[in-house]
Amino acid sequence: MTDAEKAAEFARRHQIAQHAMQAGVAYEIARDDHSVWPKHLRVGINTAMIDHASLVKLLVKKGVITELEYLQAIAEGMEDERARYEERHGVTFV
Repeated sequence: MTDAEKAAEFARRHQIAQHAMQAGVAYEIARDDHSVWPKHLRVGINTAMIDHASLVKLLVKKGVITELEYLQAIAEGMEDERARYEERHGVTFV
């Protein structure tokens, strides 16, 4: 498998897990969980996005990680997040 094919597979896995996590968030919103109110989400999302992107850019630039390693790590991380939602709510999100 080429690096490009591996990258595409990691991106596919990340997207599948991300959609499942979105279903978990929707489930919590439907239950009126205050932790998912818009202001809390927006501030957290913006901060996390900037911090994350800056760190990844630095690590790749310094040669600490490769883009392929990064893609694998975020695919695995999103799959872990999906599992946490599924365990917390006792359902399977797809």
